[in-house]
Amino acid sequence: MPQSGTRASLALLALGGALSALPAAAATTDAAALEGRIAELQRQLAAAQRELAAARAETAAAEQQAAEAEQRLATAAPEPADRSIKLGPVTVGGALRANYVLGSYEGLDNAPNRGGNGGNVEFDTFRLELSLDYNNFIGEFQYRWYPAGTRESYNFLHTGWLGYRFADDSELKVGVNRVPFGPGPFGVSQSYMFDMHYYVGLADDMDLGVKYTTDIDNWTIDVGYYAASEGNYFGRSLDSARYSYDPVRWTESVDENGNVTYGGANNGYEERHQFNLRAIYHLTDAAIPTDLGMSLQYGQLKGQRADDGSHWAASAHMVNRYRNWTLATQLTRYEYDIDADNPWGTDTLIPMGAFDFAWPVASKAWVPAVSLSYKHETPNLPWLDYVLPYVEYSSIIKDEGEFNNSDLITVGAAWASGGWYIYSDLAFSNGNYFVGNDAGNGLQDNYGSIYGVGDFGANGNDEWNYRFTLNLGYYF
Repeated sequence: MPQSGTRASLALLALGGALSALPAAAATTDAAALEGRIAELQRQLAAAQRELAAARAETAAAEQQAAEAEQRLATAAPEPADRSIKLGPVTVGGALRANYVLGSYEGLDNAPNRGGNGGNVEFDTFRLELSLDYNNFIGEFQYRWYPAGTRESYNFLHTGWLGYRFADDSELKVGVNRVPFGPGPFGVSQSYMFDMHYYVGLADDMDLGVKYTTDIDNWTIDVGYYAASEGNYFGRSLDSARYSYDPVRWTESVDENGNVTYGGANNGYEERHQFNLRAIYHLTDAAIPTDLGMSLQYGQLKGQRADDGSHWAASAHMVNRYRNWTLATQLTRYEYDIDADNPWGTDTLIPMGAFDFAWPVASKAWVPAVSLSYKHETPNLPWLDYVLPYVEYSSIIKDEGEFNNSDLITVGAAWASGGWYIYSDLAFSNGNYFVGNDAGNGLQDNYGSIYGVGDFGANGNDEWNYRFTLNLGYYF
C-alpha cells in the first residue's frame, strides 16, 4: 500500500485513542468545550477517511496496472533468459544456433541430404550484439555470421542504431533499425519460419533511417523515414547478403528462349525514401485485452537497367490476449509498381533478396496471416522455464492470374530454459523455397525458369512440401 495509506491508518489509530479518553476529559471540561473537541475530532476523522479511501483507490489502480503488465508479459513474444555481460552502460551478448532439418528435399551429390538418412544437422548462426543505455542515450548493434555449407559463407549487419529516450519515454532511433509495420517485431508469428509477410519485406525488416516512437493515452504511434535499405554486406550474391527481404539488384537474366543465365550485367532495384506510419490502440480494460492497429508504407525504387518505380503497403492488424492465449491476425495489401521494360520482361515480378540469394517475387498481392499461441510456464520443472506451442497460417495471394498462391502452415512449439531457446517447427508449404524442393520442374513459358521450384513469385509447380526444423539456440 502507498505511504499515504499508512499515514491514514496511523491517523485513525490516534483518533481512536483520543476518543477513548473523552470520558476523562469530560470530568474537567465544560459541555461546550467538549462538543468543540468532538467536532474537531470528527473533522479529522473524515479527513483521514478520505485520505484512506484515496490511498485504497491508488493501490487498486496500481494493482490493476500490475495485472495488465503481468497479462502482457504472459503472452508476449518469447525472449531467452538474459546471459549478457554488462560493461558499464554497454551490454555485450550474442547467440549460437544450430539446426536439425528433415523434409521433402531431393538429395544432391554435394548438398546436405535433408530428405533421408535421418535428416541433416547444420550450424545455423553466430551473432554478436552490443546495447547501450547511458542516461537517456540508447543504442543497439548486432552482426551475424552464417556458415559455409555447399556455398560460400556470408555475413551482414542486422542492426546498428543510436537513439535518445525522452522524459515521457518516447524514443528516437537513427541508423539501421526495424521498420514499424505490422502488429509486432515479427509480424503475427512466434515460429522459426515466420509468416509470409517476412518474405515480401513486410515483417522484421531492417532499413537505414530515422524512427520516432511515442505513447499518447492508449495509443502507440511510430513514424519513420528510411533513406535506403540496410545494404549489402559480404557474400556470393551481388546485392542479397542481408538479413531482411528487399528489392535488390541481381545478375540473373532471362534470354529469349526462357533460360536463366548468371553473371550478366546487374539489374533490379534499390529502395529509396521510404515513409512509414503505424498506430496501435490498446484496449486494456476490455474483457479480452486487444491491440488494434494499422500500418502504412510508401517508398521509391531506383532502377538499375530498369525504369524507376515505387511501392506501397497498407495493413490492418489485431492482437487478442486472454490469460496465456494470444491470437494475432493481419491482412496486408502491397504493390511494387514497376515498368515491364526490364531485362526479365514483366512488371508482375520483382527481384527480392536476403540471406545471400535473390529470386523474383510477385509484385502485387494480398497477404493474410493468423497465429494462435499459448504460453505455459513450468515452475515445477527445473530444466524448463516455459513452453509456447503455436499454429500459424499465411499466404501470398497474387494478382497475376497465371501465378499460383504461396501458402505456409506451421505447427510447432518454442522451449525456453535458461539461456537456451529451442524451436521445433513442422512447416507445410506449396510456395516457399525454404520448405522442400520436391517436384522442382516448374512451368516453362515466356517467363522460362523463373517459374521454378515453389517460390514467392510465379510458383510454377504448386506442390506441397514439408520441413521439420529443430533449431537449438544458446543466447548469452
